[in-house]
Amino acid sequence: MGAQWKHKGREANTKAKAKLISKAAKEVMIAAKGGADPANNARLRLAIEYAKKVNMTRDTLERVIKKGAGLLDEQVQYEFVTYEGFGPHRVPVIVECLTDNRTRTAANVRGIFRLGQLAASGAVSWDFDRLGAIDAHGPAGADAEAAAIEAGAEDLEAGDEGVTHFYTQPADLDAVRKALEAAGWKVESAALVWRAKNPVTVAPEHRADLDKFLEELDEDDDVHGIFVGMK
Repeated sequence: MGAQWKHKGREANTKAKAKLISKAAKEVMIAAKGGADPANNARLRLAIEYAKKVNMTRDTLERVIKKGAGLLDEQVQYEFVTYEGFGPHRVPVIVECLTDNRTRTAANVRGIFRLGQLAASGAVSWDFDRLGAIDAHGPAGADAEAAAIEAGAEDLEAGDEGVTHFYTQPADLDAVRKALEAAGWKVESAALVWRAKNPVTVAPEHRADLDKFLEELDEDDDVHGIFVGMK
């Protein structure tokens, strides 16, 4: 499906939950650079909602927002860095990192890509679309296609356990999310993603190699999102 890769069962693991909170904090700090008021900062609104979903405490959230907006004495500068390449068996992968140390992050990612091939910028992303993605559950009897049209989504696909994936242009993500919620849909997540245009098929006997590679990426604290071009 070419969507964001997720390790099976990781949210049930205490250590993994702590990592999710850490990643959410970095995203909030980055977003807060655009202003500490979520009413005037769509990216911050989305980051705050995600932070709440992973159970970040209110005090921590407020402190992280202030830190990102430069309202505290302590200054930590995080930035997005994107890496492209191929995992085992030539599966295209885009890795987004949030880091305060590019040198450390580059070394770590390069080491993990020993299992595949790290590529130059643009070598993989040309075959992906940059989109807004919303995962949501509809109310009883809801027509997902009608909801997508009315909310302004450009595409959709059925997910697992009754979830519908709605896709938007990046600039429309927040507006479509609000429209879906107003129509009674329960939004589970809303974020910018990379969606593969031509996902490859991975043979069953090769999945173990790919899973090992993806798990190593996921375990790195600087890795924020992993997008895989496979069916």
